[in-house]
Amino acid sequence: MVTKTSFGLLDGWEIPLLTLADGPVSVELIPLGAAVRAIRVPDREGRSVDVCLGYDTPAEYRDWNSALGGTLGRCANRIGGARFTIGGEEYRLTANEGANTLHGGAEGFHKKLWSYETGGDSVTFSLDSPHGEEGFPGNLHAEVTYTLRDGTLTMEYRASCDRDTVVNLSNHTYFNLAGHDAGFIGGHQVILRAGRYTPSGAGNVPTGEIAPVDGTPLDLRRGVLLEEWLGDPFLEGTRGYDHNFVLDGGAGPAAEVCCPATGIALEVRTTLEGMQFYTSGFLTDRPGKGGTRYGRAGGLCLETQHFPDAVNHPAFPSPVLRAGEEYRQITSWRFSVR
Repeated sequence: MVTKTSFGLLDGWEIPLLTLADGPVSVELIPLGAAVRAIRVPDREGRSVDVCLGYDTPAEYRDWNSALGGTLGRCANRIGGARFTIGGEEYRLTANEGANTLHGGAEGFHKKLWSYETGGDSVTFSLDSPHGEEGFPGNLHAEVTYTLRDGTLTMEYRASCDRDTVVNLSNHTYFNLAGHDAGFIGGHQVILRAGRYTPSGAGNVPTGEIAPVDGTPLDLRRGVLLEEWLGDPFLEGTRGYDHNFVLDGGAGPAAEVCCPATGIALEVRTTLEGMQFYTSGFLTDRPGKGGTRYGRAGGLCLETQHFPDAVNHPAFPSPVLRAGEEYRQITSWRFSVR
């Protein structure tokens, strides 16, 4: 079931708050950034807990960085040197993180006001990005459909374009399974089924190498308690985890997270080959929902994706969407209690 209320005004436009509800689980969405604003799930005592960081006003979604809950595009993560070549033609992009492009440029999809349609247990957001926006080629039509069913929120991404272009859509929700206002995430247990990762150089842009995680804090296959690793010298340059993992694939979940304090657990499944695991080491102090404050290591992101800078590394799976073809990827979040 979808209900609609007002989230507030932005530049004279009323921004709706769209709520999906399925039993004790509910998800709040807004068309500004096609963003997830809240996810309420029961803990082991049956109490409703909001496990998603977010803001109280539309202006905060526009003005603050870090894309809380937003849909990332055209290209999530980084493109090194803010440029790439397709078909022998070089395209120069907006450099909004030093010399690189991050999350689509200065005004990526998480800053855009999307159109929307509701139906049954789903909401579909759509956005048209014109040729040349942020330097990307082609007139792109993008959609993301959120469906809540049986405790699982599924995101189905679709896109098409009239020219060959780069597409890499993802979601940037910050989870804290102890509650969005609980602070430090060190008490979370994490399993990530990935035996390899893409090492990065300057600006956290991949070098093009694919390396094993064995013997490093990146080996999360058997599960770790985050507080035991977040201070490891290996992770100093990224202030914790901020790495792209090469997912093993297979029928099981790509990642599992559990908070022993609440019993709330999350399973992530995806059709994509990569996942950026980020423990918000660069999240600066800012206002959060209900008057709380968010800051460093206050949430974790599980960004399913094509590999960062994949368009500039032929050995990586290609993020190029050919003209007339359809981009389609699915990621789901299943919540439960342990």
